[in-house]
Amino acid sequence: MEEVRIDKWMWATRIFKTRTIAVEACKKGRISVKGVTIKPSRMIKVGEVIEVRKPPVTYSFRVLGLIDKRVGAKLVPQFLENVTPTEQYEILELSKISGFVNRAKGLGRPTKKDRRNLESFTEPTYIDDGFDFDFDFDDPDS
Repeated sequence: MEEVRIDKWMWATRIFKTRTIAVEACKKGRISVKGVTIKPSRMIKVGEVIEVRKPPVTYSFRVLGLIDKRVGAKLVPQFLENVTPTEQYEILELSKISGFVNRAKGLGRPTKKDRRNLESFTEPTYIDDGFDFDFDFDDPDS
């Protein structure tokens, strides 16, 4: 084998779970070779570096061997080399640590804290000035 379709290769090397997902990633412009986004039918060769954008990280893989049938996970290192820069993994760690702290406003349901803040803002507040309003308001002239 001299060349293989990139969608088949990415599925066979377990970069994507299904071939359909690999095709969709190509169509959405998340797969590039030499900085150029490619179509799923593009043929790849040994030695090319494929960049896969899975936000927030861009992974890079060097093609070591060609394959179009899915193989076991233990055999995958024969067909690709992960050449992703360490900076990308640092970005991934930072996004894992931050979690939902930087959640964009308006996305998802409000948290309990958000609900309590909203209720405290909308409920009327009563000023307690220490007076007891249970006394009679009789006219002092009578």
